[in-house]
Amino acid sequence: MTPRIETLGEDALLVHLGTGIDADINRRVHALRARLDAGRPPWVLELVPAFASLAVVVDRGPHGGPALDAAREWLLPHVAALDVGAGEDASPAVDIPVRYGGAGGPDLEPLAGELGMTPADLVARHAAGDYRVGMLGFAPGFPYLLGLDPALAAPRLATPRARVAAGSVGIGGAQSGIYPREGPGGWRIIGRTATVLFDPQRTPATLLRPGDRVRFVPVPG
Repeated sequence: MTPRIETLGEDALLVHLGTGIDADINRRVHALRARLDAGRPPWVLELVPAFASLAVVVDRGPHGGPALDAAREWLLPHVAALDVGAGEDASPAVDIPVRYGGAGGPDLEPLAGELGMTPADLVARHAAGDYRVGMLGFAPGFPYLLGLDPALAAPRLATPRARVAAGSVGIGGAQSGIYPREGPGGWRIIGRTATVLFDPQRTPATLLRPGDRVRFVPVPG
C-alpha cells in the first residue's frame, strides 16, 4: 500500500502505512516514529503509533507551530525515505516472568483443551514467542503484543469478566497482552506476572513502549 497522509482533527495528521494487523507494517510504523523523533521540531507535540498508522500531533497555537499543510510538507520526505525493510532491529527483549495456570491463569486448562493441546504445550508455545509491542491502548500501559503462535489464537470470552487482576497475561484473538491494572476484560487469562507495567509515580510511567520486544519467562508454580 502506498503511504497516505490525512488530517486528523484540527491539530494532527495521520500517516497510514497499511491496513489491518501485520507485523511487517507495524515495524515500519515504529521505524517512521523513530525517524521523525530523531529530527523532531519543537512544534511536533506527540507521535502516537498504532498497528498500521502514526498520528503526528502538532502545536498550532498563536505563538508557534505551522499549519497542517506545512506539517504535511515536513512529513512527506520522511515517509518517502522509509525503506521497505525498515524496522528490523536486534534490540534486547524485555523479560516478563509469568506464573502460568492456577488461580492466576484460570483459562489455561480449558483453553488448552479447546486448542487440542496440553496445558504444558500451551505454556511452551506461548513462552517461545518473540513478541513486539504493536501499540498501547485500552488501559494505560496495556501492550497489544504481536508475535503470538497462530496455533494459540482464540476468541475473547463471550461474557467478559467484571474483574481481571493486575498483571494478568492473556490471549485475545491473534494477540497476547498484559493487564497493567485491575479491571474488566474478556481476554483468555493464562497466567500472571508480578511485573508492574504502569506506575504514574515512575518516569516513564509505562514499562513498555510501542515497538519494544517482549519475552515471557515461565516461573515455577
